[in-house]
Amino acid sequence: MTAQASQPVDIVFPVFPNVTQLDFTGPVQFLSRLPGARVHVAAASLDPVPTDCGFGIMPTTSFADCPQGAILCVPGGHGVRSALTDGATVPFIAAQAASARWITSVCTGAFLLGAAGLLKGRRATCHWGYTHLLPLVGASHEDARVVEDGHVITAGGVTSGIDFALTLIAREAGEDTARAIQLALEYDPAPPFPGGTPASSGAAVTEGLKARVYDEAAEALRAAVESR
Repeated sequence: MTAQASQPVDIVFPVFPNVTQLDFTGPVQFLSRLPGARVHVAAASLDPVPTDCGFGIMPTTSFADCPQGAILCVPGGHGVRSALTDGATVPFIAAQAASARWITSVCTGAFLLGAAGLLKGRRATCHWGYTHLLPLVGASHEDARVVEDGHVITAGGVTSGIDFALTLIAREAGEDTARAIQLALEYDPAPPFPGGTPASSGAAVTEGLKARVYDEAAEALRAAVESR
């Protein structure tokens, strides 16, 4: 699917308190350079939205006033648990998805898509600490950094959002455009040490992190999903 450079492409990012900022800022940095891009950062109100890093994001529009997006991108974070039941975020996502050309998520944003009924029967991914919960929203986990299933694209944890953004740019505007944006933003990952996935990080690091963070966080997310 290729967008004409002269045609606007409205890209909608719903944000909510305690969103993981890189889930949002990674994709938006890249997608904002898509030819014709018009970015809309939507929230329940125009008040600053606190992130997991201690600073706020300024919405550009409210859920009520947000225009229809061609691309819907839902970030994740520990705030997903509250967003699942806040009475505003999931209905907004469902309404936007009804007419969106692309329905996408990063990290645990997948569970907001799932709560809106958008992952039933689809292959999907999210952060590795939560992939076992995807069947709760009707999805089957595919072990990949970016998973495409029709017009639904899901990305793994946090930094995967950049890979997802480049994948989507290629679908919208062609690989040459995606490569040029990748070069402009000097995206050429070369981490200082192996790791970043359970397989490459090893059992000791993975199990230690799960015990400190993700076992409890995953159970809290399970409870939030099942309480809907």
